[in-house]
Amino acid sequence: MKPHPRQKEQDDLLRPRLTDMIDMRHELAKLAALTDWDFFEREWDEFFPSHRGRPATSPRLVAGLLYFQHAYRLSDEAIVARWVENPYYQHFTGETFFQHRPPIDPSSLTRSRNRIGEETDHR
Repeated sequence: MKPHPRQKEQDDLLRPRLTDMIDMRHELAKLAALTDWDFFEREWDEFFPSHRGRPATSPRLVAGLLYFQHAYRLSDEAIVARWVENPYYQHFTGETFFQHRPPIDPSSLTRSRNRIGEETDHR
């Protein structure tokens, strides 16, 4: 089962949108707008199969977390913990509303790196 496509989320009176919380002139907001996220969806689709059970992890989430992890030299646990605290990270990885819980278990990043690592190193 592929990741669920993001549905246009309706406004929630009790939860402000991330775009209302952050400065859209921030470097990560600008980078998120410039990034071709469809590329990751197309290129990484085969690396995240899910034929039963819960949907696969979003390639945008994985790409964003791996980018931050590399840029800031953080462990799997540290990047997931920082993601929960940082609305810019959440916006960058495609969230609409601020999330208070981790999006994935940190061990999922190791599995994701193992799936895409060898193939992406040759490009």
